[in-house]
Amino acid sequence: MIAIPAIDIRGGNVVRLNQGKFSEETVYSDSPVETAKRWEAAGAEMIHVVDLDGAAEGRVRNLGLVREITAAVTARIELGGGVRDEESIEKAIDAGVSKVVIGTRALDAKFLESALRRFRDNIVVGIDACEGLVRTKGWLVATKTKALDLAKEVEALGVRTINYTDISKDGMLAGPNIDSVAELLQATKLDIVLSGGISSVDDIRRLKKLPGRGLAGVIIGRALYESRIDLAEAIKECKSSGGRER
Repeated sequence: MIAIPAIDIRGGNVVRLNQGKFSEETVYSDSPVETAKRWEAAGAEMIHVVDLDGAAEGRVRNLGLVREITAAVTARIELGGGVRDEESIEKAIDAGVSKVVIGTRALDAKFLESALRRFRDNIVVGIDACEGLVRTKGWLVATKTKALDLAKEVEALGVRTINYTDISKDGMLAGPNIDSVAELLQATKLDIVLSGGISSVDDIRRLKKLPGRGLAGVIIGRALYESRIDLAEAIKECKSSGGRER
């Protein structure tokens, strides 16, 4: 299991939102590149970058900044937010991104099948849910699709990894929804990375006790920026677990 720091970009700044609400934004840095360097210096093997402007507008907006990040660090970069077509996936990979997160378009089976044929090793599906139901378009649009059902569907198409976010927990520093991720682990053979609510190293320790194959990773955001978690300590704790390498 690996600990993955998050860098959410909006308006050129590193920010965090409460439960994905754009009206509840906290700015932590005006330099995503320097933030990426900071997390790499602490030992990060992968950094999760979210283009919040892109997520809201439906097209990647911060690819230039992402390219600067990939040029500045050797850690693998994962990009999500506004990736709605194959051209965007290709451009992200050309910019040095290792993993591209498909969220909104993951509900389109034909699109996902086509993307997997071209970019299988680079694709991660992002499943963002509130009360068990998937939300799309930067978490702004509610659907009637159950997160568990979508996970099973994308697994059947050949997806290997999903990032699962419980929106109600995101940015709240109140701990993750352990029951929901446990259900996903038991119902699928996917590599699952949990995002949302990680507030302490104790949360990581609790997640390590999940039955079955275990988590592939955890994405940590606000807790890092507010010094509730030391990234180096989180990385060490994850590596001491029995989870899977991503």
